[in-house]
Amino acid sequence: MPMPQISPQDAKLLIAQGAVLVDIRERDEHARERIPGATSAPLSLMRQSDLTGKEGHVMIFHCKSGNRTKLNAGRLAEAAACEAFILDGGLDAWKRAGLPIHRDRKQPLELNRQVQITAGSLALAGAVLGFLVHPGFFALSGFVGAGLMVSGITGTCAMAHILNVMPWNRAAPV
Repeated sequence: MPMPQISPQDAKLLIAQGAVLVDIRERDEHARERIPGATSAPLSLMRQSDLTGKEGHVMIFHCKSGNRTKLNAGRLAEAAACEAFILDGGLDAWKRAGLPIHRDRKQPLELNRQVQITAGSLALAGAVLGFLVHPGFFALSGFVGAGLMVSGITGTCAMAHILNVMPWNRAAPV
């Protein structure tokens, strides 16, 4: 049975009545921007034991846009072992509804965004330098493209691992 969706306004009412809001985004995403009171339980690390002690509560799962939550609804429903909902539209819909969020701009940008910015910058630099300086710089764009393909095929990302250890990614205490 699919997990039902709930509007941000209805979710807010259920939360006020004791429902547990569970953010399935990665910890870096949750640290930078979150719905106040949401429990962080990243989908990539989630085990049923992560939700222990919340039995009997209504649970509302959310991600950024709702897609990650919908794609994993079966797994989340199984882990919840109680009445559970998906926040329709995720954090984005919550913000569009004018409901409160907590932003901590002292936290680093989400790692996925850093990878996108870095890969895009390197590919663009390779193309511009290839036209303006020397055609050999086109290899930089090709190298970045090949790296993204390998990342997509293997499910690992060397660039993310490198960026993750950079000094600016030492998160400020939450």
